[in-house]
Amino acid sequence: MRTAVYAGSFDPPTNGHVWMIEQGLQMFDSLIVAIGDNPSKRYSFTVAERLDLLIASTTACERLVIAHFDNRYLVDYAKKKGAKYVLRGIRSPHDYEYERVMRHINADMAPEITTVFLMPPRDIAEVSSNMIKSLIGPKGWEDTVRRYVPEPVFQALARHDESSPPRDLNIMQ
Repeated sequence: MRTAVYAGSFDPPTNGHVWMIEQGLQMFDSLIVAIGDNPSKRYSFTVAERLDLLIASTTACERLVIAHFDNRYLVDYAKKKGAKYVLRGIRSPHDYEYERVMRHINADMAPEITTVFLMPPRDIAEVSSNMIKSLIGPKGWEDTVRRYVPEPVFQALARHDESSPPRDLNIMQ
């Protein structure tokens, strides 16, 4: 059985992430979507919220597992799960350079695991979770962001925005 791991922070999940998951399910017998936890990052959503958002944004399938891992190298997690493949997306030359280096390091650590790269279609290729978060706030942000994220993610982002303090407080009297 061909099992792959597709890992990321998914903070928040985007339509690009969903596209990668759909492609992974077409290519592999089993796909583990794993939320990695990087202690040096500040997240907008908790791990539990990101798990819920991924579950709500994907179609239930017995070949799809959505999980979490922390304090472990991705290839070690893949080995533990019996995966022989790591699925990665490349959106830009910057992504390519980073992923190329990581592929070689991963191969040094676990030569039995193959990294597979996919390039998303143009309409979603340049959108990252960080870009989505940076678009939230200005008047009309909803129309812009809605096209790049699954509906459950959009609803969560709208709830987060409503609970945030106003951005342009005038503290001068």
